[in-house]
Amino acid sequence: MKRYGSFVALGDSFTEGLNDPGSNGRYRGWADRVAERLAADDPAFRYANLAVRGKLLAQIVAEQVPAAVEMAPDLVSLCAGGNDLLRPGCDPDVLAKSLARAVRGLRATGADVLLFTGVDPRDTPLMRRLRGRFAIFYLHVRSIADLYGCRLVDQWSMQGLRDWRAWSEDRLHMNEDGHRLVAARVLDVLGVPFDDWHQVWPDRTVDPRAKRREDAQWIREHLVPWVARRLRGTSSGDGLAPKRPDLSPWGV
Repeated sequence: MKRYGSFVALGDSFTEGLNDPGSNGRYRGWADRVAERLAADDPAFRYANLAVRGKLLAQIVAEQVPAAVEMAPDLVSLCAGGNDLLRPGCDPDVLAKSLARAVRGLRATGADVLLFTGVDPRDTPLMRRLRGRFAIFYLHVRSIADLYGCRLVDQWSMQGLRDWRAWSEDRLHMNEDGHRLVAARVLDVLGVPFDDWHQVWPDRTVDPRAKRREDAQWIREHLVPWVARRLRGTSSGDGLAPKRPDLSPWGV
């Protein structure tokens, strides 16, 4: 097992940790969970999380990647592109080229790099019609991981994330259980002993009438505000700073 003395997490809401409640009014998320486990093996372990909700790949490349290069950590995670893929006219081939350039720069520092595929969106009403676009981009991510010797966290194959019990009410962000499963998968990829990520949910019966009420509530409370922000050209992350902007010891 390779020991990591420092870890910098880059990305958007997924890596920031929405919607996994943490302490001090901040979200926890899979990256914090991974950092906590890595710190258990090294009291001097340092961690930064530069991810901010709503960020597009170009913003992450321009704002977060150079900061990570300057920090020169042992391990960098980069999960980005999901917000771009939801926008009309997004070209996954062009998006992948931008990701590849960022990965090349991070690998040039000598850091190990973690890349991610997303979850298969076939069960998500908002993203189902864009499934082909997502699949193309995540095939590119696999190729980039192979080309530059990165570690790949394949969420597409995680059946436990296909269940709504791993997701929060907005159906776009994982809940505590979802982030726990992702953290377990990341640590498995890193070869670090942790929990099993193969979640098998117990069977449950869904009342069709209750499902229709939940769908209507989701449209009213989550989908409409999300579409309104896109029409205004605003983001939920506008004006927000990273929760851990500096590479500092875990617990600080």
